Amino acid sequence: MRTTYDEADDILVLHLSEKPIAKEVSQDWHTHISYAEDGSIAEIVILDASKQGAWPLLKSYAA
Repeated sequence: MRTTYDEADDILVLHLSEKPIAKEVSQDWHTHISYAEDGSIAEIVILDASKQGAWPLLKSYAA
């Protein structure tokens, strides 16, 4: 998984797969999910990420 964040536009992209995107579905105004041909999730885009509380990402550490 690879994560990119565009600070100027406040867009967070979670790249879950390198598979080509076959279909994109808007869950709501802020969340968009891209699917590969096999139905797996390839990418999740969150608009207004910091305003939505999705950025910065919190890291949890196992004890």
